[in-house]
Amino acid sequence: MSGIRILQLHIHTDNVVIDNGLVQLSLSNPGGLIRGIQYNGIDNLLELHNQDLNGGFYDLNWSEEGASKTRGKFDTIEGTNFSVIVENEELVEVSFTRSWDPSVEGKQSPLSIDRRFVMLRDHPGFYSYAIFEHTEEYPGFNLNTARIAFMLRKDKFHYMAVADNRQRYMPLPDDRLPGRGQELAYPEAVLLVDPVEPEFKGEVDDKYQYTLENKDNKVHGWICFDPPIGFWQISPSNEFRNGGPFKQDLTSHVNPTTLAIFGTSHYAGEDLLLKFKHGEVWKKVFGPVFIYLNSVPDGHDALSLWNDAKEQMKKEEEAWPYSFTASEDFPKSEQRGRVRGKLFVYDRYINKDKIPAGAAYVGLAPQGDKGSWQRESKGYQFWSTTDEKGYFSVPNIRAGDYNLYAWVPEVIGDYKYEVALTITPGSDIDVGELTFEPPRDGPTLWEIGIPNRSAAEFYVPDPDPMYINKLYVDHPDRFRQYGLWERYTDMYPDKDLVYTVGVSDYRKDWFYAQVTRKIADNIYKATTWQIKFSIDSVVEGGIYKLRLALASAHNSNLQVCVNNADANPPLFSSGVIGGDNAIARHGIHGIYWLFNVDIAAAQLMPGENTIYLTQTKSESPFQGIMYDYIRLEAPSHLDS
Repeated sequence: MSGIRILQLHIHTDNVVIDNGLVQLSLSNPGGLIRGIQYNGIDNLLELHNQDLNGGFYDLNWSEEGASKTRGKFDTIEGTNFSVIVENEELVEVSFTRSWDPSVEGKQSPLSIDRRFVMLRDHPGFYSYAIFEHTEEYPGFNLNTARIAFMLRKDKFHYMAVADNRQRYMPLPDDRLPGRGQELAYPEAVLLVDPVEPEFKGEVDDKYQYTLENKDNKVHGWICFDPPIGFWQISPSNEFRNGGPFKQDLTSHVNPTTLAIFGTSHYAGEDLLLKFKHGEVWKKVFGPVFIYLNSVPDGHDALSLWNDAKEQMKKEEEAWPYSFTASEDFPKSEQRGRVRGKLFVYDRYINKDKIPAGAAYVGLAPQGDKGSWQRESKGYQFWSTTDEKGYFSVPNIRAGDYNLYAWVPEVIGDYKYEVALTITPGSDIDVGELTFEPPRDGPTLWEIGIPNRSAAEFYVPDPDPMYINKLYVDHPDRFRQYGLWERYTDMYPDKDLVYTVGVSDYRKDWFYAQVTRKIADNIYKATTWQIKFSIDSVVEGGIYKLRLALASAHNSNLQVCVNNADANPPLFSSGVIGGDNAIARHGIHGIYWLFNVDIAAAQLMPGENTIYLTQTKSESPFQGIMYDYIRLEAPSHLDS
């Protein structure tokens, strides 16, 4: 019968081809490198003529045990053995495996890796997932990054989309080369001085301007206009990604490149490295992700391919966990469990009764302390949001032992349910009503900002006109412009920020990041911000509480003094904290920190007082802190 597509597998000496009549996928044998994707009349969607990176591939970055840096050796994963796992009329699944032995110690990451590729009949694309394993015989090491990368045809793919309001025509890779591009403060950021297409002249290109939070990093990719086709990476679940729902990571960027990120230290630093000891037993499944291809007959409709990709993403989410994967390490729906309940918030200084925690994030993650999920990489995480009445349901949880965590927008701090939860296949656990009592000692005297784990509500300056990305002009994500940290020195060339409670407006008067001040080329000075406030009277013998919630910290030491900027020692010192580099990478947040500082009544006085916040480190322009929220509480016996 005409029109029936047949799913075929062709195995050759040096390559493997899977073809379902819509898409043809070519893989090296036994390496498993992606050498060709044929679709809609284009022989190969992948670029094979780059100087360095070509086609599609899994790779990782790793370091020797004990290393503290987040970047080490790159390891492009090539298999040593190929096998067919499933082959029938509906599905083909193939495997490319690589084991480790002492002969490659120091040259190859000590992991056994099984990469799977799956193609279904009548599906315009293919799935891929990987099983990483560290056995008791393997030496220790740090796993810094794990991902799949696709290098697309530079002559075909020029339009990139990562969100409804973040899509555009992109510069060419040649525009970043010396002569056409000028490297800025770090290699990823390039000023386009003589691009091939004049429309890009004067713009900054930087892959970190296109990052997404895990919770939003579901579909992104590129559009070709001749013929009109789309190439999309769809991740229907975040269970295998590290750092929780707010962790930010790369998506697509100039080359043209599309990434499926499994785990990195981006916007987190060393805290999110996977550090393995010798003999530590560990296994994790990354993926599956779906590479989706779509097309339209008329090039004038090419941009509609983005909306179609979003619809396909929803279908993939509904199908999760996939039932067609063959590995026993990827449990099916009936092998998983669910946790449900209702979350309340009780803050007696806000409401005398507990109130439903609407729009809260509730998740199961490996056991740890409050908020430990944002520093977790080795295990799996499962998150959901509450409805307006506080009800939540977290489905499709792998079997294992977990803690339940939560964060409520506009409420300071983290929640942890103190009862450990054991998920078994088919379990349905109702934890009932849970109540989060956020940190609180006494009534609020004043506050700055909104407790939302972000600095987005604070003053984000216009960029230097020399360093513009046109996408982010008059855009909600204006913080993604390059070089905003330098604007602090422009605005405060001699004296630092002073904020007066009751007079100043944090939306206009609180700079989004407390960074260093540039005083000469490559010379920077620590900064001290002042919060001035008045109190009518001081409660004798009372303890006031200063809550300092940070949205980000990078190689910073935050010190607090009260009414004496030169106090030695200071009232509080955080010590050197943070490595998320969110300021340089245009993120408005990184790792969340919460510090609670006691201020004795004797340190305050009736009338005007001043709190001094000093970020003492001054080696680079990127050192600094982004505040989330600051609050001063009176002693508890001032309860109204």
